[in-house]
Amino acid sequence: MQTAATFWDNAAEKYAKSAIRDPDAYHLTLDRTRAHLKPTDHALELGAGTGGTARLLAPDLAHITATDIAPAMIEIAKQRAADEGTKNASFITADLEGNLPDGGPYDVALAFNLLHLLPDLDSTLTHVHDLVKPGGLFISKTICLAQPGLGLKFRLMLMAIPVMQWIGKAPYVRKLTIPQLERTIETAGFDIIETANYPANPPSRFIVARRR
Repeated sequence: MQTAATFWDNAAEKYAKSAIRDPDAYHLTLDRTRAHLKPTDHALELGAGTGGTARLLAPDLAHITATDIAPAMIEIAKQRAADEGTKNASFITADLEGNLPDGGPYDVALAFNLLHLLPDLDSTLTHVHDLVKPGGLFISKTICLAQPGLGLKFRLMLMAIPVMQWIGKAPYVRKLTIPQLERTIETAGFDIIETANYPANPPSRFIVARRR
């Protein structure tokens, strides 16, 4: 069975060429994230993919370290940052099991479209808590596929996921409700200070949480 890193390595080229599915929701997410950032902040992004979000947020930060499990994603991110002249961003292959780069604790940790892909969410969020300064922020957005009221399209997609995983065409996917997600973040040692759904259906839950 292929690892998560291998899956995303294989997907990197196609992922890099794909358009943002919901630009309005994406830019709302960026705007609300920027509202909590300071120009003196050092940020860590987890699951950064090809680095598009990190490069857009870099002007609002002192520095951002963007990480991803897939080396192919990080290579694309590095090339794009060089092409765009982004100076205050680092792109590093890393996972959440102890090989993150030095430089923490961070003022802000970011995880967009990542948490539902993690097999051990409790352990990961505990690790994220340790990477953030006391009083620092954890900002995330997570699709909640177990939420009531999903349309037929997404219910059919959920039914197809196990088959797609078996043939190597889909990664691990965790089916979360919004209350489950928020409880898990709070249990890891954060206080939630802002929430919204960008987009509303299926809900991608935007959460700003402060480390206790």
